[in-house]
Formats: sequence, C-alpha cells, structure tokens
Amino acid sequence: MTNKSSRSTQISKIRLGLTRLIVAFLLALSTSCGKDQSAHIRVNQLGYELGLPMRGYLMTSASQPETKFAVKNAEGAVSYSGVVGPSLGKWGNYTVYGLDFAISAPGSYTISVIGGLNPATSSAFRVEHRAHLYSAELVNALSFYQNQRDGADYLPSSLRTAPAHLNDQRAKVYKTPEFAGREGSRIKGDLVSTGAVIDASGGWWDAGDYLKFAETHSTALALMLIGVRDFPSQLGASSAASNFTAEAKFGLDWLLRMWDDTSSTLYYQVGIGGWNWHYENDHSVWRLAQEDDTYRGTDPSYRYIRNRPVFIAAPAGAKISPNLAGRMAGDFALCFMVYRTSNRAYANQCLVAAEHIFDLADTAPAGELLTAAPHDFYPEADWRDDLEFGATELFFAIRQGDLPSGLPHADPSFYLQAAAEWANAYMQSKEDKQDWSFVDHLAQFELWRALGVASDTKGLAVSQTDLVNDLRTKLESAAAQADADPFGFGYSAGRGEYTFQGARFSAMASEYDFMTKSNTFAKYSTQWLANILGANAWGSTFIVGDGSTFPHCPHHQIANLVGSHDGRPPILAGAMVAGPNGDLESGAPGGVLPCSSEGFSTFDGNGVRYRDSTKFYSTVEPAIDFTSSSLLMFAWRAAGAPSDAMLQVHRREQVAFP
Repeated sequence: MTNKSSRSTQISKIRLGLTRLIVAFLLALSTSCGKDQSAHIRVNQLGYELGLPMRGYLMTSASQPETKFAVKNAEGAVSYSGVVGPSLGKWGNYTVYGLDFAISAPGSYTISVIGGLNPATSSAFRVEHRAHLYSAELVNALSFYQNQRDGADYLPSSLRTAPAHLNDQRAKVYKTPEFAGREGSRIKGDLVSTGAVIDASGGWWDAGDYLKFAETHSTALALMLIGVRDFPSQLGASSAASNFTAEAKFGLDWLLRMWDDTSSTLYYQVGIGGWNWHYENDHSVWRLAQEDDTYRGTDPSYRYIRNRPVFIAAPAGAKISPNLAGRMAGDFALCFMVYRTSNRAYANQCLVAAEHIFDLADTAPAGELLTAAPHDFYPEADWRDDLEFGATELFFAIRQGDLPSGLPHADPSFYLQAAAEWANAYMQSKEDKQDWSFVDHLAQFELWRALGVASDTKGLAVSQTDLVNDLRTKLESAAAQADADPFGFGYSAGRGEYTFQGARFSAMASEYDFMTKSNTFAKYSTQWLANILGANAWGSTFIVGDGSTFPHCPHHQIANLVGSHDGRPPILAGAMVAGPNGDLESGAPGGVLPCSSEGFSTFDGNGVRYRDSTKFYSTVEPAIDFTSSSLLMFAWRAAGAPSDAMLQVHRREQVAFP
C-alpha cells in the first residue's frame, strides 16, 4: 500500500511537471507570436493637405496579403477604404506596406487595418487646406526661439523666469585655443586673452547648452529673415500669431555685436564647450542659465562659467572664413530689406556691415573652415554657396535704391556677377551635394529669382537653366533614395541630421516646383515633411509639441530642469531635435533629472536608432539651426509660393524642362 501510494504520488508529480512545462511552452509561444505579429500604423500626425496624395505606413512582422484598411472620421464613419499596398521593404524585423488614400473633406481621421492577422489603428490626424494646416507649428517654432533668448531681454514664460548671462555685457576676448585629445576637444593650457572687452550679450543659445555661435546664428537668421520677407502671412507682419519680425531683429542685434564694423573684427563664439583638466566648461555643468553669473562664488575652476570667454576670428582687418563672411553678409543684406521702412538707421547699419564683411571674405581658404571651437562641433565642408547667398542678397538690397552713403559697391550688377561666379564654382566643386549644407538650395533659388529681375544677364557664369538643372540633380538623387527607403526618406538616415535634411529637401522640392511651374516633386515635399512628423518607424514626430507623440525628454537643460517629462505643459514647444541617427551618442553631467520615454528601441532598424532620453544628445538635442529649417518647410507648404512684392520677381527666361 505504501509503495503503491508513493508510486502514484511520483506519477502525479511527473504529470504536474509535464503540464506546467506544456503550459509554459504554450504561453511562451503565444507571447512570441504576439510579439512577432505586432502591427503599427504610422502617419503624418500633423495631417495631410487636401488635394494631394496621402500615404500612411503599416509595419508588421507577419505577411498581409489582401489586407484591407479603412480611414474613419471623428464620428467613426468610413470615409475611405482600400487594400494594403505591396511591400515597400524591410525595417528591422518588420515589413513596411503603403496605405494610400484620399480624403476630400477637412476633419480628423484615423486609419485602421480591418483584415489580416494583425489589427492596428493609427493616431488621429487632420486633413485640412494647406493654408491652415501648419499654423500652430509656426507658433510653436516662434516660442522656441523666444525661450532660447539670452541676456536681459528675455521673455518670461512657463520655462523662463529670469534673465541670464548678464556678465556677457562685459566679456573678455580670447584667442582661439589649441585643442588636443582623441577627438580634438581638449583645450591645451589656459585661454590667452587679447586684452579686449566687448558686449556679447543677447542672442540665442545654440542648442541644449548655453553656448552662442555666429555659425549657427547666421544660419538661423538666413532662413528666418527669408521667411519674414517672402512669407508675410506665415512668418511676417501679416501673421498675428507667428510674426518673426521682432525675433529676427533680436538675433541680428547679437550678430551685429559680434562684428565690429569700425575695426573690421569678427568675434565668432561665446562660451567654451571643450574641456580642460583645470577648469570647467559649459558642458560639464547641468544647471539653469540664470545661475551662471555667480556660479560657485569665486571658485577658480568655474571662472569661465561665470565670465564666459569670447573668441576672436582673426586680427582686425584680416580675411574672414568665407562660410561665415557669406552667410553674415547675406543676413545683414536681408536686414536692410526687412527693416528699411520701420527702422532706416538700423537697416543702413546692416547694409554697410554686409558690404564690408563680404569684401573681407577669404576666397582661397586653407585648412578647416572657421565654425566653432572645437571645430568638430560644427564641421563645414563647402563655402562657395555661402558667398553665392551673400552676393545674391546684396544684389537684392542694392537694387532697392535710396542707399546709405559710403558703400564700397553701389551697383547691384557687381554682386550679381559675384553671385553667378560663386554659384558656378559651387556647382563645379567636388563636395558632396547631398551633404548638410544649410543655404545651398536657398542660394540657388534666390539667384534664380535675381536673374529673373536683372536688366542684363549676358556674360554671367550661370543662367536660370543651370540653377534649375543643378537643383533637379540633387532632388532626383534624393527621390531615388526615397524610393528605395521603406518610409520614403530622401537621405541616408544613418548619417545623422535627419530632421534638418528632411526639412531641407522638402523646401528644396517646393522651390523647384515653383521655378518650373510644375508638381514634379510635390509628392516628395509632403512625404519628407511627413517623415519628420510621425510617418517613420518610431511613430514619433521630432518637433516638441507637434503631433500626438513627440520628444518628452529633450537634451536641453531648461526643458529638463523646469519642463515636464510627460509631454504636458510646460514643454519646449517648437524645438526640432536631431532625430534618428546611426550613432547613439550619450552623456550628460550630474544633475540631470531622470527622464526617458521607453519603447522606441523596439523600432530601431536598418542601422538607424532613436531614443527619447535626455542623455542621448545625438537624437534628442534641439538646435536653433535645425529648427530654422522647419520655418521655410512649413511656410512653403502653407503658402504655395513666396510673396514677390518686395523683390518684384518675375521669370525672365523661357526654360525647357525634361
């Protein structure tokens, strides 16, 4: 009896163990299948323009033969139904399919997969007339720059409660330091003073840190001032909510302080980000900006936090790196055009400075272009497009007439000839035209417009046709890249600068279609904009506050220390972050408040990754130049064409296009 009972107990235990193993196996299989069969729909979370093709994306790890989808309005009624398109390619463990649809009535919509193995529903999106679709995003962008303001003229907000860096009003000037170390970012020795003191106050912080660079300032101002001049209803005086006229002047005020026109001296940076064993730098302390003027009392290790150095570009009257000279000349020429009616003395000051700095451009630079200290913060490869931009804007400014006295060149044809020569030199250069130049397409579009109003274009180095053909070559390359990419992105995303490149190519496509009176790249213009705004693998927009899922944890000190970490106000609305990257570079000093939006790693693929976590500056650090690229992208889409009232532009040549 005892033996039988013992054997029965053993058999029961074995059966129970087998049952548990089977249950565990089935649960694991179910979990695995559930994970493998997950599906996600990605859309432009901002919305779609009425009258243009509309596309969403289905990501799934299971095949979707003949699967149907439906687009439903806010009341749940089906407004469109169709069949999932063919595979667009692989993204990591997912296959991506196109969801092409058309909606004819404004409203709020969602897309749902209604057949197949994997049910999925998109986030809500709008369908709207283009003139109204992008208004809130431009308002957000303006608030970003206002929150980036440095100095006494800050604007109080939920994120900003005090002025910062008032010591910059009496900033000491130093020579550019020497750098060493594995990445060339360690400063050798102490800084060497020139003995000069200048007012370097004001301006915008460059990014998530508190440094200020003429390099990124000049880029942001170029795009901002073009927007104010050419898109008054979106970015200028005719816009009640997103008028950048005052904000652009705030940025110009600082750039004029960095250029001493009397002595012909350029100062190009405030603050240090490179490190040294003996003193702290801007990147080694995580704090609010208003703490800096008295940070750590008299501790010598923090002397360059309290009293930030200004770096001089070259001795007075010396040649200036042409990338900076060209962009700053263009900015100051635009200043003349934008403010000549409202503030004539200020506009005249800008135009005189524009001509002087353009004349000092080093047109045969050797070695690295001057950008930042250290140089690897902002490497630039080409500079001819910057000089093309500067010369073109000077042409437009000079032809306005009623000029200040004492200008070196009062004949607009002088600058038109220079612009054409630099455009030709740029097109003939060997630099990678897919690389991240900020003003290349803008310079070419502006010169195309200039040639349209010039009284005489004979003998110039380029024609309108040349400029159109060069833009088409770039766009065809981007379109080919997009056609091979599962989400239709026009740039190799692993190279970084994802958001900037998307906005750059979107605006470029709009410019080309305007130049050729066509819709050749209209599909791509909206497609690349959509990539930035949620139609991507991660289902996130890369502009804070835009869309339903956006960065909650930007690598930005004020956003981290004062802002929310869940997407609810206060947030750094309008800030465009870097976006997906091939390299996940991370790091932050002590004092960072914990913040990480989990889950995005699930969607990494094809060598490209994204993290919404404060420590990953390579993907979620915003910047003034990134964000400025969104201004023209949105303005072009909203307006459809620039206002030519100020430039009186018309098409001169009858150009034949393939």
